Amino acid sequence: MRILIVDDDPFAGAMAEAILDAEGHDCKLVESGVEALDALGEEHERFELVISDMHMPLSSGLDLFREMRDRGIPIPFVLLTGDDPEPLREQVPGLAACLTKDASLEVTLPAAVAGL
Repeated sequence: MRILIVDDDPFAGAMAEAILDAEGHDCKLVESGVEALDALGEEHERFELVISDMHMPLSSGLDLFREMRDRGIPIPFVLLTGDDPEPLREQVPGLAACLTKDASLEVTLPAAVAGL
C-alpha cells in the first residue's frame, strides 16, 4: 500500500515509516499538513492512506483531515496522538483509526492498516 505519513517530529515519523516499511508498504514522509496537501495534489503521487500526527505547528492532524475532506479527498485517514484517542474517535467521524502514539504503535499501527 502507498502511504503518506505526516509528522513534524523526524524521529517519530521515521519510526512510523520503518514500522510500515517492514510490513511491505511504500511510504512517503512529510513534515507538515501543507507538504501533505502538496503531495496529495501531485498527479504522479497516488496514496491509498494518510497517517498523521495530531499535534503539529501551524495545522494539526485534524486540520489536515478536515481540509482533505473539504477538497474532496476521500483517502482513509489514521490519526496518531499522544493524548487519549477515545474522545477523538467519538468527536471526529470518518477517521479510519485514531491510535495512541506510544511504544504500542509497533503493534497497533500495522493492525490498523491491515484492517483497512
